[in-house]
Amino acid sequence: MAPPDTFDTRTLRALRSADAPSVRRILDTSEYTHVRFNPEEVPTLLGTLPAFGVASAPSGRLARVTTGSLRAFLLLNWLVAPSAWIGGFGVTWSEGARYAEYLRALLPPLARAAAARGATHLYYSGGNAESDWLRAPLEACGFGLVTLLRSYDKDDTALPNTTGANERVRVRPFTPADIEGVLAVEQQCFDQLWRHDAASFLDVAASYPYFVVAEDDQGIAGYQFNTLDATTGYLVRIAVHPRAAGQGIGARLMTEAIAYFRQERVWRILLNTEERNTRARALYERFGFHLVEPRGFVLGGAIAQLAAL
Repeated sequence: MAPPDTFDTRTLRALRSADAPSVRRILDTSEYTHVRFNPEEVPTLLGTLPAFGVASAPSGRLARVTTGSLRAFLLLNWLVAPSAWIGGFGVTWSEGARYAEYLRALLPPLARAAAARGATHLYYSGGNAESDWLRAPLEACGFGLVTLLRSYDKDDTALPNTTGANERVRVRPFTPADIEGVLAVEQQCFDQLWRHDAASFLDVAASYPYFVVAEDDQGIAGYQFNTLDATTGYLVRIAVHPRAAGQGIGARLMTEAIAYFRQERVWRILLNTEERNTRARALYERFGFHLVEPRGFVLGGAIAQLAAL
C-alpha cells in the first residue's frame, strides 16, 4: 500500500452510513481506537456528520465492485459551529504501528468538511493528560492544550445533611418552549467549544431520559440533563445563570438529579468538569463526589491550519 501522504481518491474517501459495519469491525478487533460515542450510534454519525476513511485500493475487476477494505477512520461526533469535536479514530490491528500517519492523512479532509459546515476549530478530548496515545501526534499536527479536566465519582445516592438547595425554584421537565431560556443560560455559562445550539438541545430532549430546567420569577435560571447505563448514572451537564448564582439553584438541581438516580436504582454516579471550574468542583465535593485520577484534557486546533496539512 502506498504511504498515507500519497493516498489517491480510491483509498482516502468520505464515509457513509453503509460503511458502519467496517467501522464497527475496527472497533471490535483493534486496540488502536479512540471512541467518544456508543457503537450503536455509528450509522447515524456516518450519515449526519463528516467522516473519512482509508481503504486498501483494489485492482483489476475488484475495483469495479468494491471500494476496498477499511484500514482507518476518523469521524466527528459533534459539530455546533464554530466548534467541532473528534468523536472517533481507529486503525486496524495490522496497521496499528502507522496510526500517526493515518491520523495525519485523515485530518485535512475532515477539517475541510467541518469548515464547509461553519466550524473554525476542531477539538479532541483525552482521558489521560500524561500518557494519551494520540496527544503527541495531534500536537505534531498543530493542536494545543485548551484545558484540563477532572473526573468525579459518587458511589451512592446519599445526600449531605444540609444541601443548601433552593426549594423556592420550580424544577420541571424541559419542553421545546424552553429553548430560548436554556440558550441564554448556555451563552452565559460556557465557552464556545462546550456550547449546545437549539437543535442539539432538542436532540438531548429526545434521547436523554432526564432533562430538567429550574425556573424562578425571572424565567429559566438553570438546567440539567443526565443519562444512564445499567446501574451507572452520568451527570452530563448542569448550569446556572450568573444572575442566579449563590441562590442554591445548583444545589437544588443536584438534589433532584440524585433523587432521580436513586429512583432508577443507580449505585454509581460519574461526571467530568474543567479543572479550573472551582465553583462546580466545590458543589460536587459537597454532595459526596470524590476525585478520580488521571486528569483528562482537551486539545484544540485551527481548522484552516489542519485543512492545509
